[in-house]
Amino acid sequence: MNDNKEEKVPFSEHLDELRKRLIRVFIALGIGFIVCYLFKEKLYQFLTIPLNAVLPDDGSMIFTSLPEAFFTYLKVAFFASIIFTSPFTLYQIWKFMSPGLYTSEKKYVVPFVIFSTIFFVGGTSFAYYLVFPLGFKFFIAFGTEHIKPMLSMKEYLSFSFKLLLAFGIIFELPVFMFFLGKIGLVNSKTLITKRKYAILLVFIAAALFTPPDVVTQVMMAVPLVLLYELSIWIVKMGEKKTAVTEE
Repeated sequence: MNDNKEEKVPFSEHLDELRKRLIRVFIALGIGFIVCYLFKEKLYQFLTIPLNAVLPDDGSMIFTSLPEAFFTYLKVAFFASIIFTSPFTLYQIWKFMSPGLYTSEKKYVVPFVIFSTIFFVGGTSFAYYLVFPLGFKFFIAFGTEHIKPMLSMKEYLSFSFKLLLAFGIIFELPVFMFFLGKIGLVNSKTLITKRKYAILLVFIAAALFTPPDVVTQVMMAVPLVLLYELSIWIVKMGEKKTAVTEE
């Protein structure tokens, strides 16, 4: 039998709790930003390693306005802070949601933070180490003797961060499905019967989020299909555990 949920609290208390959690997140982001800004050049240099590996000898990175380099470094520090403080942010999200959960469900806070972080970092790492080299090589190949790649710092940061964020969020699929299963919005049977539609959507998403070459699209689609299969297994395990608990 499930434990009783906590008594309902006024809406104003929910707003106060949300404000408290947001303040903590912003403080953590601010501290992370200051620390990351101290290493801004090294962080940006690390981000450009996959690009530099495929740039021709006469290729270079430029900034086209006086403040562009300065603001680009600010964004690098901010984006890095978002990534590095993500475990704390996920914890605050969970703490805000926890009053609406059963007591038995609140024990998932540590696994939620750990696995959300692992899958997010896994997604960004997959993009950085596998997708970036192939994607950048594809685009640089359009350069000719008369068309030289001279890339803007701002544009490169925007492009690369969007890809990193997209892969990081997409790799959260198993964690997302687990909690949808726990609250009864999905079940393993539905996920299995809708598998063919999910695979179709996966390849459409891969075509939208990656450069227009088959290799890179497959490199995104295959992990997503595997993550979907993993989600089915995770939801099914959660259903079995719930059934045992209720007996």
